[in-house]
Amino acid sequence: MLVLGIDPGTATTGYGLVRELPDGELEMVDFGVITTPARTPMPERLQQLYEQIVALIARHRPDAAAVEALYFGKNVTTAITVAQGRGVILLALAQAGLPVREYKPAEVKQTIAGYGNAEKEQVQEMIRQLLHLDELPRPDDAADGLGLAITDLNASRFERLSAE
Repeated sequence: MLVLGIDPGTATTGYGLVRELPDGELEMVDFGVITTPARTPMPERLQQLYEQIVALIARHRPDAAAVEALYFGKNVTTAITVAQGRGVILLALAQAGLPVREYKPAEVKQTIAGYGNAEKEQVQEMIRQLLHLDELPRPDDAADGLGLAITDLNASRFERLSAE
């Protein structure tokens, strides 16, 4: 099973693709970020984000997707722009017919590091170990995409085992 994890944003969207192998091991397939220029009007940024997500789906053909759930911090303006980015991402995933699950950051940290308030560096180190990477996955947004994919694969594995 191949899962596309997405950490949404309008300036920077992180993504990670992780495959579960037949022996249960996890394999990193691809990860990175999609960026849009800061001074570009929002409609054009959203179009660029949408088109790049569609291309990513076409290139890798994932079986499912995991997207970071929206949470409101103190900066409402940032939350609104992230929500706009999430909207076009969710549209692209739905149009591709992918099942989508959403996870809060604390859920990802709990799954990856065993602690819902883990620091980013702890989570990145655990991702590095789980995926047998030589270096920490960077930037943070891309590491978050990998973490989301791993979290979804673990949830799917748990569901399969519970159904048996």
